[in-house]
Amino acid sequence: MAVSPQDVKKLRDKTGAGMLDCKNALVKADGDFAAAEKILKEQGLASADKRVGRATDCGAVFSHIGDGKAAMAEVTCETDFVAKNEVFRTAGQKIATAVAASGKAEKSDELELMVKEAIAILKENMLLGDLACWDVAETDCVAHYAHNGGQIGVLVKLACDSAATAAKDEVKALANDLALHVAAYNPAYLDRSAVDQAYLKEQEDIFTTQANNLGDKPEKVIKGIVQGKLNKHLAGICFVDQGFVKEDKKAVKQVVADLAKEVGGEISLVDYCYIAVGQSED
Repeated sequence: MAVSPQDVKKLRDKTGAGMLDCKNALVKADGDFAAAEKILKEQGLASADKRVGRATDCGAVFSHIGDGKAAMAEVTCETDFVAKNEVFRTAGQKIATAVAASGKAEKSDELELMVKEAIAILKENMLLGDLACWDVAETDCVAHYAHNGGQIGVLVKLACDSAATAAKDEVKALANDLALHVAAYNPAYLDRSAVDQAYLKEQEDIFTTQANNLGDKPEKVIKGIVQGKLNKHLAGICFVDQGFVKEDKKAVKQVVADLAKEVGGEISLVDYCYIAVGQSED
């Protein structure tokens, strides 16, 4: 049957498929727009499978904060050109929103289908990478920071004594600054309690050997040197002990404590998440 150029254009605008593909799909569907769209999706998903295996070194990390959830999703692609494409950005944001709605940082058939639908339009391989999803209470203040077009994505959570404290502009500003801090320094741990004990023992042994190599010193002096080195090392890898990105003479935990005192409330830095494109553990 004959199809109008207007219908072909309408289908192309919605699906991103080529004009000829849209025309053939409409003909095959006897002019049924929904059926033609389904045909194109089916064809696109088939072509998506053919692209599996191609390197996906580019991409972005997307975020969604709302409705009691905070989520991030890493989506990778083959080229920087596609990573900046509006279809890719829209798909990535849709995926992050879906992760938040699911309440789980887990890959699913629904999420993979969103990826494949984008592949059908963009014509290059894409993969779903690392995911994160948090519960967010009314007394929490959560901030997101995206660096270099989403090459790095960060979430930071501050737990407060009340919703009023969490809603203060100063608290929101600090949360944003802390997210920027994480993007810059990528701390290995939130605080010292999170550090693996085996790792601590290994570092302590190393510093003890170094101290003993300084010459014949009393055991008390050796212990002091080792503790000093360990404290300095932990201050470099633990978020709350690092020098704040905007005031490096103060530790992050001191900056948080100072603001809590200033606003007359209680604020604790309780969690953070750092995702960088191409560093997925999968």
